[in-house]
Amino acid sequence: KILGPNFTESYCWPPVARGCDVVAISYEGNNPFLYIPPVLTFLQSGSCYKALPNRNGPLALILCPGWKKAQLVFELLKTYERCSRQLHPMLIILGQNKEETRSVKIQGCEVIVTTPYSLLRLFEHHNLLFCRLCHLVLDEIEVLFSDATEQVFTILDCYKKAIITEEREYSPHQIIAVGTCWNKHIARLIKEFMNDPYIVITATEEAPIYGNVQQVVQLCTNSERTAVLLKILDFTHDNLQKVLVFTNSVNEAEMVHKALRSNSIFALKIHKESEWNFKYILEQWTKKYSSGTGVVLVLTDDCMQSLGITDATCVIHFSLPSPRIFGQRLHSMSDNFCNVIEDSSVDQECTKARSVILLTESSACHTLGILRYLQHAEAEIPPELHDFTAKMLEAEEDKKFSRPLCAYLKTFGICKNRTVCPDRHQINLQIDMPQNIPDEVTRTPACVTIIPLHIVNATNYFGRIVDKRKDEYTILAEEINEYFKKSSNKTSVKNVEKLAFYGLCEKTLFHRVQVVEISPKEEENLFFNVKIKYIDEGRTSQVPSYQLLHLPARFQCLPPQAVEFVVCRVKPIDNEIEWNPKVTHYINHKIKGKLHEAKIVYTLGNTAWVDPMVRVTRLTDLKMSINEYNVRSEILSTGLGADNPEHITELQKL
Repeated sequence: KILGPNFTESYCWPPVARGCDVVAISYEGNNPFLYIPPVLTFLQSGSCYKALPNRNGPLALILCPGWKKAQLVFELLKTYERCSRQLHPMLIILGQNKEETRSVKIQGCEVIVTTPYSLLRLFEHHNLLFCRLCHLVLDEIEVLFSDATEQVFTILDCYKKAIITEEREYSPHQIIAVGTCWNKHIARLIKEFMNDPYIVITATEEAPIYGNVQQVVQLCTNSERTAVLLKILDFTHDNLQKVLVFTNSVNEAEMVHKALRSNSIFALKIHKESEWNFKYILEQWTKKYSSGTGVVLVLTDDCMQSLGITDATCVIHFSLPSPRIFGQRLHSMSDNFCNVIEDSSVDQECTKARSVILLTESSACHTLGILRYLQHAEAEIPPELHDFTAKMLEAEEDKKFSRPLCAYLKTFGICKNRTVCPDRHQINLQIDMPQNIPDEVTRTPACVTIIPLHIVNATNYFGRIVDKRKDEYTILAEEINEYFKKSSNKTSVKNVEKLAFYGLCEKTLFHRVQVVEISPKEEENLFFNVKIKYIDEGRTSQVPSYQLLHLPARFQCLPPQAVEFVVCRVKPIDNEIEWNPKVTHYINHKIKGKLHEAKIVYTLGNTAWVDPMVRVTRLTDLKMSINEYNVRSEILSTGLGADNPEHITELQKL
C-alpha cells in the first residue's frame, strides 16, 4: 500500500539502505516510515552479519520516547516484516519489577523496540545486549533528548564500546536519528558517535538552528523601525555584507527602499509590481564587491523562490511572517550556515549568518510563535519580550475559559504542553462549582464510600458516591428495572433529541442515558447511531437510536450520579504522560464494581480527588474491618507507577 517515498523519505531511504549514519529533521519526523523500509531492506542481506559473534542479541534496536510510540513502531514492523525474512521483533516495555526484567528472553530476536529507560533495565540483567547490535535507531530524537538525555547518551556509550572491538571491525555500524526539531544534543551525537553522517533537514526553520544562525531581537515602535534599520545597516565589518530586508507588502518595500536611498545606502528592490526583473537583480547581487561594502536587497516573501538566493550574510525582518515563512527567509543564508560536522567552533560564537528581527506592537499575531522559535534556538531574548509574551499567553488562556479543565492538570498536577493544549489551566467558578457531590463532602474533607464503575486509566475512574444510610440511586435503579419489566412500558422514542434523557436496556439491566451527539448526516435516516452517556456510571457509547426508550419524568428527578474520581500522588514512571495499559488493566480487574472507602481532599465541578482510596472488608462475625489494599500502593507495586508528591501541592495552587 506504499505508493513510493515522499519528499523527505526520498532523501533518507538511500543512505539508510546503504548502512550510512543518518540524521533527518522533518515536519513528518515522527513518522517511522522514514527508516522502517530501508532498515528492513538492509536486514535482508544476511551475509553482512556473518562476522558477528555467534551469540544471542538483536541486530537492530529502535529507541522510542514512550510505550505508545514503541507499540506503534512494533505493529508496523510486524506488518511489513511479512515481506522479509523472519526477524522475530520484540516489544520490550519494562517497569521497576526486577523479576519481570530477569525473565525476559531475547533468543532469536533480531529487532528490539523499546524505550531508553526499559533498555537500561534490561541491560542490567542481559549484559551481552550490544554484542551483535549493528543498527541503532533513535525515534523522535528531540523528545528522547529532552526527556531522557542521560539515558540516551549512556546507551550510545555502550554501543560505541561494543563496536570498537576487533571482532566487530567488518560488521555494519549504523546510527539513525529522526525527529521534527533540531536539538543541541544532536551536535554531540554527530561528533562523538557518528561516522560521516548524512544530515537531511526538510523543516526549513530547523536548518538555521543547525547552522547556528545568530538571532538578534530589536524591540521598537512602528515609527522607529526605519531609524533602527538604518543603524543596523551602518556597516562596520571588514567582510562583504549581503543583506536581505524582508517586508510584508509592496508599499512597505517601496517605503523602505526610498528611505535607504535617501540615506545614501546602495539598495536594490524587488516585488511583484517592481519594474526591475529578476535577472537584473541577480546580476547586481552576484557582482564582485570590495570587502567592507554592503549590498542590500529589499524584497517581499513572494520573490524568494524565483531569486533562489542562498549566500546572504544577514536577513532583516522589517515585518514578521509566520514561523514557517520565517524559516524560508533564513534559508537565504544557507551557504553561510555553520557545519556541525566540519566546524569545530560550532559550540562557540559562530556568526557567519545573522538574523535581525524588528519587533513592534503590530507584530503581536506572530510574536508567540517567534518567541517559541527563539527559545528553541537558545537566542538572547530581551526581558521586555518575556513580559509582553507572558501577557499574550495569559490572553490565550482566557480564550480557553469555557473549555474543560485540562486532564493532565487534574491527573498529575501539571500539564507539560500548556501552549498547545486546547483545554484550560485555571479555575472557572461557573463550570467548577461542585456537581453530583453531596454538600457535606464539599464543605470539609470527608471519608465516603465510592464504587468505581468505569475505569478510564490507572488513576481516573467514574463511579458513584454511595450513601450508607439510604442510597437513593439503589432505590431508583430498582424502580426503573421493575418499571421496564412490563413490555407495555418499553416505548421506543421516535424523535431523538440531543441532551434529552432516555432509558436503555443492556443485557438484563436498564440504565438512564443522555444523548450527547447526533451526527447531522444520520438524522435524515430512519435508523441511525447516537452517542450516549450513562449518566450514573460516566461511560459513553454508540447505540442505534431505536434502542432508546421513553423515560418517565419521575425517573429523571434524581440528578446524574456519576462522579469522576482521581487517585492522588502517583504518576507513570519514566516521564511518561499516559498510563501503560498493563496498569490500567490490572486496576480495572482489581477495583471495578467494588465498594471502596476514600477520603476526598478536593472537589471541582464533577471531579473529586481522593487520597487514600482503600478496599475495606468487614468481618461481621468478629465485628471488625480489614484494609485489603490501598489503590495507590497497588499501582506502585506494578513497577509502572512512581511517587508524585507535588500533585496535591499543585492542585492547592490551582
